[in-house]
Amino acid sequence: MTIIWIAFAVFIVALLRAATKKRGDGINLKERWPLEAKQHVLSERERALFHRLQQALPGHLVLAQVQLIQILTFPRGKRTHALFNRICRLSLDFVILRPDTSIVAAVELDDATHERADRKAADARKTHALLSAGIQLVRWNAKAIPDLQTIKAAIAPELPAIRI
Repeated sequence: MTIIWIAFAVFIVALLRAATKKRGDGINLKERWPLEAKQHVLSERERALFHRLQQALPGHLVLAQVQLIQILTFPRGKRTHALFNRICRLSLDFVILRPDTSIVAAVELDDATHERADRKAADARKTHALLSAGIQLVRWNAKAIPDLQTIKAAIAPELPAIRI
């Protein structure tokens, strides 16, 4: 009978430990993980557009690979988990900011993968989220990187020239 109680107590302690164990416990921080730095954060086409955006919009900040949720916020009391979950994993190729870090526009460079059904659905959510927030979204096809004049005309043409 005593052995049964001891076994039961060990079982309960094990359950309690498992229940209170924080997420991420058990990850070995003393050994190197199998990770490497990417050669480039941006693809060749994205790098080309990045440099053109910088040239076309002097004085503005061009951020690359920005999580959508970093440029959006929910009005007080309006945040829902369902909506957050629909957008939290989406990212933007580029975000254009004024020097004060206010948002000018978001830019997407669409390649052939954007024809897939899952990407079309993600693109629709991304477009709707930005439209809902009043943020301009400019999309260009990766096969035809725009020239400087096209960029200037498309991205907030009302922007005054900022001198550095």
